[in-house]
Amino acid sequence: MSFFSGIRTEQIPGPINGNPLRGLCEKVCIQVKKVFDACLKQQQISDTEIALTNFTPASPTYPLTFVSGQSSTTIAPTLTNVVITRFDDRPNFAHISAIANIPIEIVYTDANNVQGVATGILSLPQDVVLFLPQASIIPYKVELVASAIVAQATFVDNIATIGGCVMMIIKIVAETELLVPSYGYCHIPQCQEFSTNVCQGFFEMPLFPSTNPITVNTNEF
Repeated sequence: MSFFSGIRTEQIPGPINGNPLRGLCEKVCIQVKKVFDACLKQQQISDTEIALTNFTPASPTYPLTFVSGQSSTTIAPTLTNVVITRFDDRPNFAHISAIANIPIEIVYTDANNVQGVATGILSLPQDVVLFLPQASIIPYKVELVASAIVAQATFVDNIATIGGCVMMIIKIVAETELLVPSYGYCHIPQCQEFSTNVCQGFFEMPLFPSTNPITVNTNEF
């Protein structure tokens, strides 16, 4: 079972049917990262150079042939050289400039047809305008969420010249304690174990042979 198994109770997340106040039981204080503002950037890149490191296996035999590439699923993107300049005529807004650094993994085959992977950092300058909260004891931060697909790449030594697509979300966030309405704790259903049913019928058999006599229907004779 899971939240989406079809068995619904008031303590399972999902769509609200009927009166949304039904089951509402308390106001709770939760610690969350509040997003004050955010913007989405979609960018196509071409002829962009990145330096490759961490070749696995080490010392591939050149030339390399591109297979695929994408942003790393284990290393988060970061923003560096962040400069925030508030507008005098728009006190709640600011010009934010930074460098978006997106870890990239490139899969290739070398001259011996051995497949390998290398990593690099795709660095893209950013200039955006976002809403900023006023100064407080708990500071706000500028954060980056990013995903990239590499469509093509050529290699000269450890330098890859790549082209592809990049999606970025730049956010103004702060760690806060929010008061929100609550329906209580979630009901966590039992897991549904995956089974290929190769033993179906076998586990249902009795452990020992039965001594019950076989009933014979004499009307059949």
